[in-house]
Amino acid sequence: MQIKELSFQYKNSPPIIKGMSTQFAEGKITTIIGPNGSGKSTLLGLMARNFAPNSGQILIDGRELQTIKTKELARLLAVVHQQNEAPYDLTVERLVSYGRLPYRHMFSQERDEDREAIEWALACTKLVEYRDRRLNELSGGQKQRAWIAMALAQKTTVLFLDEPTTFLDIYYQIELLDLVKELNEQHGLTIVMVLHDVNQAVRYSDELKVVKDGQIIAEGAPETVMTSELMKTVYDVQAVIRKDEQAGMYIVPIATNA
Repeated sequence: MQIKELSFQYKNSPPIIKGMSTQFAEGKITTIIGPNGSGKSTLLGLMARNFAPNSGQILIDGRELQTIKTKELARLLAVVHQQNEAPYDLTVERLVSYGRLPYRHMFSQERDEDREAIEWALACTKLVEYRDRRLNELSGGQKQRAWIAMALAQKTTVLFLDEPTTFLDIYYQIELLDLVKELNEQHGLTIVMVLHDVNQAVRYSDELKVVKDGQIIAEGAPETVMTSELMKTVYDVQAVIRKDEQAGMYIVPIATNA
């Protein structure tokens, strides 16, 4: 996916995305990070076509995003939002089956390929034994995996995740990000996600896009992007960058620059 001179602002508000150009590597995990209000979730929303840019282009497979029909786009990329809603008594399997809607006509019967995709998605997210559970009977981490399973059932090559760990405790955060890594490594999914936690972004990403004030100010491999200087510039904190044999590279905030 490629972005060219992208700009966006809500009506009667200051610009949020300002002439941004970048591209996202196929088959990699790319994480967009930055402080609150920097434009990272807005950028992902534009890439998911939740709203249209004021100017510039978003290209997927060389085609302009805005020209692709909705059903076709749902076969190209899947999105899991930060907050997701569904009827509380919906079962996991029923939710996952909705991922097959882009491939079906109105009132059409479920086909063998639909069933295979649903079973695959349940297996990937380790939800087979929970298939008959209602959503309100699941933990937060299980619910998030159910929404990811629905996205997987779309059988796309691109998956967008908007702050997928926000409402989870640390156990389920790690479990979910391990799943993301597994989906990338074992199934070749191109994954673009927004994260708040810079250490999680460093650990689970092939590439980072660092956003501040609506612009990408740094991008590349975590070990080249994340520096003490960047933490000071982007987050206004003093930090030390360290490496450990088990933990790998990690960031230790020390103090604010106030």
